Amino acid sequence: MEVLTQFEKKPRLFSNPEFIISCFDPSLLVFSFEEMERALSRGYYLAGFFSYEAGYCFEEKLSKHKLYDFPLLYFGAYKGVNENRIELPRRPSVKPPENFRLNIRPDEYSLNIKTIRDYIAKGDVYQITYCIKLLFEFGGSAFSLYSQLLREQPVPYPAYIQTEKFRILSLSPELFIKKESTHMVTKPMKGTWPRGGDRLSDFFAPFRLKYDLKNRAENVMIADLLRNDLGRLGLNIKAPTLFEVARYKTLCQMTSTITAKVDKDISIYRLFSSLFPSGSVTGAPKISAMEIISRLEPRERKIYTGAIGYITPEKDMFFNIPIRTLLIEGNQGEMGIGGGIVWDSTPAGEWSEGLLKAKFLTDLAKIPFANKGDVSIFPS
Repeated sequence: MEVLTQFEKKPRLFSNPEFIISCFDPSLLVFSFEEMERALSRGYYLAGFFSYEAGYCFEEKLSKHKLYDFPLLYFGAYKGVNENRIELPRRPSVKPPENFRLNIRPDEYSLNIKTIRDYIAKGDVYQITYCIKLLFEFGGSAFSLYSQLLREQPVPYPAYIQTEKFRILSLSPELFIKKESTHMVTKPMKGTWPRGGDRLSDFFAPFRLKYDLKNRAENVMIADLLRNDLGRLGLNIKAPTLFEVARYKTLCQMTSTITAKVDKDISIYRLFSSLFPSGSVTGAPKISAMEIISRLEPRERKIYTGAIGYITPEKDMFFNIPIRTLLIEGNQGEMGIGGGIVWDSTPAGEWSEGLLKAKFLTDLAKIPFANKGDVSIFPS
């Protein structure tokens, strides 16, 4: 198992683990966290991921008594970390993914958006982050594909994981948590806007996002949720910045920053059971949102909206939220696409936003967007 993180342009390569800590059974998740604590106490670094479904295991009413095919958590224990400069292929030339298709028809998608709006109207939730899957086939070098995607659209929290059974290519712009000693920071992302088609509209695109009432409402709702979650762990909860907009190659996105002071040696289980998954990928209130998500989404999210990162022996840690993240098993690939659904969301608007979020990948294959009524919305 190899794990490469390039968070904030500081590469860290973890290779040749001494052993692997993995869990596929919800009833054994607590034991796996205990194994992680023992490994850290022995001076090992841990690097790997939590899948989204691990979040169900922290709540008895959400936990499913089943064995999962994809790991709930998967971490290598490493004696050290290589922090030297990692050379990516200079001009990676890869055959792009092909046979793109979505796992849902537009009419099914519209019905699910209507159902979510009904839940909101009844007051059960205020927002739901609803996910669909972009499926594809890929037979080339996964690391070369990761390198090419990262060169074409740099992001602050990219990561690459390779195991014997699967490869994970995370082109994530979103931070989950960064802990240094007692200082904890999280940056929930909510709010998306397309880049402009000309220089003038492109210049104003970040401002249109920042002051758009719908996007600001989504963002502040999730920022408040994260403030509450951090309040269960620590003190001195602050929101030093709200509504920051970053411009990427295909879109603009908005984040807010929440900080807290926590115990330096806080239990990993306590930390993740309080914060994971991030409210930015569930909605609010979190538990009600996760219940609805489990009913409406036909496929497990797996790595999508989980967490990828590492923990040092001193219990410093750094994790992204794997959005814009490809999971490749054999020659079959998938990528989750999600969006925050609120009362004034429309199926057409959310559908378009989802296609926009996938554009960094589909552009590689030079496939135009379409809105066909069948499952395969991209022309062949």
